[in-house]
Amino acid sequence: MPAIINGFDENKRRISSQDLLQKLYKALDEGETEFNITSSGHHNIGGPLWTEDGTPLKFRVKNPGQRVGSFGLEGTEIIVEGSAPADAGWLNAGAMLTILGDGGDTTAHCAAAGKIFVAGRAGTRTGSLMKHDPAYDAPELWVLKNTGSFSFEFMGGGLAVVCGHDSEDFSSILGDRACTGMVGGTVYVRGPVTGLSEDVWMLDLDDADRKFLTEGLPVFLEKVEREHLLEQLIDFSDWKKIVAKSYEERQAKGRISMNEFRLGKWVEGGIFGDVLTDDYSHVAGLVNSGEDRLKVPHWLNKLYSAPCEASCPSGIPTQDRLNLLREGKIEESLELVLKYSPFPGSVCGEVCPNLCMDACTRKFIDHPVAVKELGRISVDIKAPAPKTDTGKKVAVIGAGPGGLSAAWQLRLAGHAVTVFEADEVVGGKLKQVIPSERLPEHVLSTEVQRIIDMGVDIKTSTPVDAELFATIRKDNDAVIIASGAHNPVVIPFPGHERLVKGLGFLKEVNSGKNPKVGKKVVVIGAGNAGMDVCLGAYAMGAEKVTAIDVQRPAAYKNEIDHVEALGGEIKWPYYTDHIDEKGVHGKDGSLIEADMVIIAIGERPDLSYVPKQWLTDRGMMDVDGCWQSVKAPGVFAIGDTIKPALLTHAIGNGREAAEQIEGFLAGKKLVEVKKPDVVPPKCLSKELFKPQNRGRFCVTDAKNERDRCLSCGTCRDCTMCLEACPEGAIRRITNKDGKFEYLSDEHLCIGCSICAGICPCGIWGMEQVV
Repeated sequence: MPAIINGFDENKRRISSQDLLQKLYKALDEGETEFNITSSGHHNIGGPLWTEDGTPLKFRVKNPGQRVGSFGLEGTEIIVEGSAPADAGWLNAGAMLTILGDGGDTTAHCAAAGKIFVAGRAGTRTGSLMKHDPAYDAPELWVLKNTGSFSFEFMGGGLAVVCGHDSEDFSSILGDRACTGMVGGTVYVRGPVTGLSEDVWMLDLDDADRKFLTEGLPVFLEKVEREHLLEQLIDFSDWKKIVAKSYEERQAKGRISMNEFRLGKWVEGGIFGDVLTDDYSHVAGLVNSGEDRLKVPHWLNKLYSAPCEASCPSGIPTQDRLNLLREGKIEESLELVLKYSPFPGSVCGEVCPNLCMDACTRKFIDHPVAVKELGRISVDIKAPAPKTDTGKKVAVIGAGPGGLSAAWQLRLAGHAVTVFEADEVVGGKLKQVIPSERLPEHVLSTEVQRIIDMGVDIKTSTPVDAELFATIRKDNDAVIIASGAHNPVVIPFPGHERLVKGLGFLKEVNSGKNPKVGKKVVVIGAGNAGMDVCLGAYAMGAEKVTAIDVQRPAAYKNEIDHVEALGGEIKWPYYTDHIDEKGVHGKDGSLIEADMVIIAIGERPDLSYVPKQWLTDRGMMDVDGCWQSVKAPGVFAIGDTIKPALLTHAIGNGREAAEQIEGFLAGKKLVEVKKPDVVPPKCLSKELFKPQNRGRFCVTDAKNERDRCLSCGTCRDCTMCLEACPEGAIRRITNKDGKFEYLSDEHLCIGCSICAGICPCGIWGMEQVV
């Protein structure tokens, strides 16, 4: 009696495949050789198993899972009552597997020996990778009906028989793309076959083939219990055999001529015949120049902005400065920055957070280009000569960085400029607020004097009210409002009357009045202004300074590091409830002891001298994209009078407003200037630059940064494209104005894109020809 192996436990719950196989192994160890197995999708039933004395094993299985009969060995017989899922007979090594229903996908996959009989259909990739070791009998696969697509894919050996019974409705009994990659073996088929791979031949049967089928069909039909079909299947007029082409035959593929392809495939009658017409007047070669190129190169010098230039609020093209240094034009390079800012030393070199360095492509190689050091070496450069006087007069209200920037640009253009400043000193917050340890006095005074030497008239101690503003507007052709923001913001929580305003405190510190401070100082606000207040408090003798904020400190890291190095502490988030003589009380009940509390959370502009209808709902000047007042033509506004920002934003606003005033004075319609796009990083060849040791990096001479700058978006005249062009199509020319450019000769250029690929600056762009 066969051993009974059940795939369910006493509670009729399915057991795992591993537990079922353990039952089978135990029965085998007890001497059982025949098994009736009731499965429920259990895997790997039937192999690889054997007995010590060579007694054959026989398995009768209901409802098996994947890989039934996999690795089955010689002497093993497996009978599946019904259909089997995927991988039946996978890697069969000698077993006889009979499936009394359909076989799933990849039936007989990788079979190397034994026989597999399928009483129905077999799925996709049936017989794929079958193989034959000449030391053993070839594996056999017999299928009564048909197979799915990709059958016998990469077959390397063995014999397969597909009888085609009950398959009259199929256009191909082997599915689509059968025998792809087949290199060995034989497939016998009865019935139609279409979509067959070009790797094989389909041939008529010979005597040996008929003998094999005559002997094998009765055995197969008996195994699958279909003996009555023998008379129908034994008619060999419907049979063919498929064999693999030899290596040499596969290499000898037929190839039509280009002319045949063009006439029969490409145009009329071909796959593109409905969308393409051809007059047959011209045939392009495989490598083309001129109009036949698929891509056309263009030298796009300065089409894109460098990341440093785009991120600089003042719009300084650092890459141009370094290119001039590379050409040996040192003085011209140092003077170039003055076309964009009159404060290269004070701002670029000292107090600017250097957003340009944050964006610098070089930082992805080692360190950003040292823009701060570049700014410092332009401090003592003499002012360029202004253009011939135009007879136009422009007034600037406010001698801060924005107002002085606008005045500088307008004077360079030849206009008469008068600056009205309420304070007794010039420089705005650069002079009034920033500690001298961050901005050395001699640097700022040198650059302010350069502006004065240019011929800018600065009237200090001249606050502007509504009456004076009306006079200024009447006496000048244009007016720029650049009076900044000097009214501190105060939060009205209990005890706010005890607060010291940070802006006033810093002005007293910087003017030398040495305001008294307590031993313990709390600064409300941890932005850059708050850090300046902390430094001022320590400079005036404070022993402990704590800065608090409701959010992550907005100050730049170097500013925070400076304060913490002096012993300062930053606390956030900290929500102030009230202030009294003990200090600052938080909403969580905590107390920060303080005998002085300074608030530095921002300022608002005082624009009481202009009509209220000129202002926005937030009390700022209402301007258009050209910096001109929406309600007052000829009146422009910049900097903190339109929105809070950095000092370098005010400088950039001043330059841009001055350029718009140029148009206004000339009677032109003002148009907002759009900044160019940043050069795409993928266009830059960073790998062409050798990185320096990051830990030992040191700037000894800022002028040497010319060798480190990638010159993103601006040609550095390295001639690499000229030297690399395989056709010699690129040439460099010098124009009458002394400027150079690179040209690609369309008669020589083949559109290979090597110029674009090797350009370190992203200058060469390839246009896809449609």
